[in-house]
Amino acid sequence: MSSQHLATATKAGDFDSIARPRGRDLDGPELEAFVADLADRPELWIDRVHHDPSQRSFEQLIGDEHLTAWLICWMDDHDTGFHDHDLSSGAVAVVSGAVREERLTLGGPPRNRSFKTPGSFHFSAADIHRVRHTGSDPAVTLHVYSPPLTRMGAYAIGEDGVLARHSMSYVEELRPLSTTGSAT
Repeated sequence: MSSQHLATATKAGDFDSIARPRGRDLDGPELEAFVADLADRPELWIDRVHHDPSQRSFEQLIGDEHLTAWLICWMDDHDTGFHDHDLSSGAVAVVSGAVREERLTLGGPPRNRSFKTPGSFHFSAADIHRVRHTGSDPAVTLHVYSPPLTRMGAYAIGEDGVLARHSMSYVEELRPLSTTGSAT
């Protein structure tokens, strides 16, 4: 297992102070607003930051019936590979360093966007993207998903150009897949 942790907040009520719609799933703009507010509350997550040069570190901060939130730490060469979030929309806030998001496109290169502090972006459940560390300094990002993230799809492009989706649990670390579908 990776350096991921499925911990909950020391005091679950601490995260309740961040405003958000209750009793329903959130859409992309609502998720982006929530993750920006979470980024503005470092006292809730800063003590969980841990960088590992060999793999991303990630820890679940919030988990309820409508939302999950994660802290992810990045260093050189950390890369999720192309993936989707199954049924979950999401948003990301960069709280230190920089990451690059690539959206998969057909008939051309991926669409690239770089984000650094205090950048943020959101995506739908249907989007296929990858996120990579960029820059020279370690990065820290906050990710939120609604409905809660339970499954993901990781993608590999075969030598014949065929795109294949590999279903995986949210507890597995995303990494680029080789053309045979195994993690590289």
